[in-house]
This record gives sequence, C-alpha cells and structure tokens, in this order.
Amino acid sequence: MVFVGLTGSARQGCGRPPFALTTGVLARPLPSLALFAAGLLATACARDEVSHFTVPKGPAAPAAPAGLAEPPGGSPMTAPGARPPPPGMEGDVAPPPKPESGLTWSLPKGWTEKREGGMRYATLGVPVKGRIDGSVVVLPGPAGGELQNVNRWRSQIGLPPIDEAALARSRQAVKSRAGTLSLYDFSSDGEKKSRVVAGLLESGGSTWFVKLTGDAEAVASARPEFLSLLESLRLE
Repeated sequence: MVFVGLTGSARQGCGRPPFALTTGVLARPLPSLALFAAGLLATACARDEVSHFTVPKGPAAPAAPAGLAEPPGGSPMTAPGARPPPPGMEGDVAPPPKPESGLTWSLPKGWTEKREGGMRYATLGVPVKGRIDGSVVVLPGPAGGELQNVNRWRSQIGLPPIDEAALARSRQAVKSRAGTLSLYDFSSDGEKKSRVVAGLLESGGSTWFVKLTGDAEAVASARPEFLSLLESLRLE
C-alpha cells in the first residue's frame, strides 16, 4: 500500500509556535483526514482567539407609573386617576353632631332605657311578650324629610311607599313639652304581621325619631304606654 505524507502548520495568529503534523494514511482517505486535521486547527484557534465578549446593555426598564406603585403596608394597587374613597367610607364614620338640646322623657312603669350616644340616642326596654324594639334616634337637620323616613319605616315591614297625599292622611299629632310630634302607625300584610309606631319631632336643628317596631301583637300591647312616653318628651 502507498502512504502519503501530510504536513500542516498552525496560523501565527493562534498564539502557538508553528508545528508540523505528519502522518501516513492511505491515498484514498486523504481528503477526510485533511478535513479532520483542519477542524482540529480551527477549534484550537477559536479557543485562543475568543477570550471574552461584551453584550451591549439594553435600555433600562421603565419605572412603574406613580399611580400603580404599591403603597406601604402591601395594600392593593390603585389605578391611575382613581379618586380616594370619600370621607366616612373607610370604616371611620364620624358620629353626627351633638344636638343643641338633649331629649328626655318619663319612662312608663317597668320600662328601661340605655343611652347609646351617636345616632341611636337611646334604646328602650319594653316589658311585653314577643319581638319588639324601642329606640330613640337623632339626626342633624331635616334628615332627608318626613316622607322619605316614613317610606323607610314602611319598607322595613314590607309595605310599599306612599306619596305626600297618603302621608298627610296617615299623620296624627301628639303634643308634648318638646313640641308637636307627627305620629305614624303601620301594620304589615300577611299572616305573621309586623307593626311600627313612630313619632317624629323636629327641634333645635335636629330631627328626633321615637319608635316601636316588632310583632304586631307586642307593639299593640305597648302602644298606650308608648303614647304616654311621647307626651312626656321635653328638651333640656
């Protein structure tokens, strides 16, 4: 068989001194061996020539808009342009202003009272059987108007609203030392009836509501003494 000598030298730019590669191979496989040797030389050069590279910095990530930044404490994010909750809607509802004059009364025998403060001025304990609630509520100014409050009481026992003409027909007058009250008395429909009896008094820049509500029979039992309490009302 005939062998052919192959001599190659590395490029000067590879950083290595020139060297000779001599081998004996069959004449026919010469092209394959030559390619293999060339690949080795290229790999060796590439390892020396590529020592490091630098990646250009891209543009800095944009800062989050001020409206989307999470506030301290981890509270939910607020959309840009969102308005803050109105005062009194974040769990810190302020009590109504103190009325200019306090409302007092004479309790019927066996009744009790608990002064609450705030809108619910007092809770009345009524000694009758059945479900019943007695309350004294004070609100500043007209408190939405008489018709609106009466319709709210009616809705509490499942009755539809009424208009001004029906309001006038339903109103009764009760005189007291604190002034004349508008008295309303409504009973619900159905087999299990509910009833509300309420007196409304506007005085001293405030509106006072003195009310009984509950089972129709319980309210009926307490109604005469409740009227006596309304007549005893006075401002001090």
